[in-house]
Amino acid sequence: MPAIDIKDLKNNVIESMALSEEKFSIGGKGALVHEAVVNYLANQRQGTHATKTRGLVSGGGKKPYKQKHTGRARAGSIRSPLWKGGGTIFGPQPRDYSYEMPKKARRTALFAALSGKVEKGELTVVDALTLEKPRTKDFAGILKGLGLDSEKSILVLLGEWDDKVVLSARNLPNVDIASAGDLSVYEVVSHGRILATKSAIEALEGRPL
Repeated sequence: MPAIDIKDLKNNVIESMALSEEKFSIGGKGALVHEAVVNYLANQRQGTHATKTRGLVSGGGKKPYKQKHTGRARAGSIRSPLWKGGGTIFGPQPRDYSYEMPKKARRTALFAALSGKVEKGELTVVDALTLEKPRTKDFAGILKGLGLDSEKSILVLLGEWDDKVVLSARNLPNVDIASAGDLSVYEVVSHGRILATKSAIEALEGRPL
C-alpha cells in the first residue's frame, strides 16, 4: 500500500498517510489518460467558428457581365468562391465538439494520473493551508518554505474552497487552484507539481472509482 508524507508549512514531516492501492497505484493507463485529456479539451471548445458561403456574402446579386462574347469565363455572381471576396467552400461552421466519455473510464484516468504524480514524487501534501488574510506575499512565502518556489507550474488542491487561499494565490503566474471534488485529469497532467492539503487527499479517497 503506497504512503505519502504529510508536512507542515515549514516543510517538516509530521506524519505518514497511507493511500488506497486501488486508486493511487494504477499503472499502464497512459492511453486512457490521453483519451480523457482529449475529451476534456474537446468539451472546452466553443465551436463558434464560422465562414460565409456564397449565399451569406453580401452583394453579388447582379450578373457581373453578359454571358457570351466577352472572351471571359461565364460568371453569375462576383461572390462566387472562385472570385476574390467571394464565399468560402466547405469552411468551418458552428458545431458542438463535446462528447461523452464513460464515467468509470474518466475516474480511472484521473486516479491513474494521480498515481503517476505519487510515483514520480510530484505530489506534496500539507496538513493544512491557513492564512490570516488574503495576501500574495504570504502564500509565496509558504511555497518558498516548502521548497516549491522554483516550480514552473503548481496546482494547489483544496479539500474545500478557501477564499483566502484563492485570493492569495491567483496573482502568482505559475499557480492554479482546484478543489478535490471538481478535479479533472487535464489539471493533473498539465501541472508539474501538485500541492494538496490532507483534507483534499481524504476527499479524493472518498470519490468513487
